[in-house]
Amino acid sequence: MKLYGIKNCDTIKKARRFLDEHNIDYQFHDYRVDGIDKKLIASWVKTHGWETVLNKRGTTWRQLDDETKAATTAANATDLLCAHPAMIKRPILVKGKTSLVGFSIDAYKELTESL
Repeated sequence: MKLYGIKNCDTIKKARRFLDEHNIDYQFHDYRVDGIDKKLIASWVKTHGWETVLNKRGTTWRQLDDETKAATTAANATDLLCAHPAMIKRPILVKGKTSLVGFSIDAYKELTESL
C-alpha cells in the first residue's frame, strides 16, 4: 500500500495516523521530495476524473491566473498537475489497482479491512 501526498499536510497527517493506529503497513511518497510520475497522475485522472484529483481549494490553484484556470480541462489537467504537484488532492492511497482520493475514515476502513 502506498500513500501519496505532502508531509506537512493536515489531511495527510490524519491518514497516516489512521494507518498507524490500525497497524497497516504502507509506504509514504512525498511528491514534493520524491517527485511524481506523469503516468501515475494520468491514471488517477482517468480513474477519478480531473476535477476530483485537482485540488481547487489550495493556495497553488488560487495563485494561478484566471486564464489558466478557465482553460483547464481533462486534456491538459495531467500536465498542469505535473507542473504543480501541490495541486494534487491529498492524500491518495493506492492498494493494488484501487486508489482513494482524499481521506475518509469509512473508505479507509473498507479498503484496509481486507488486509
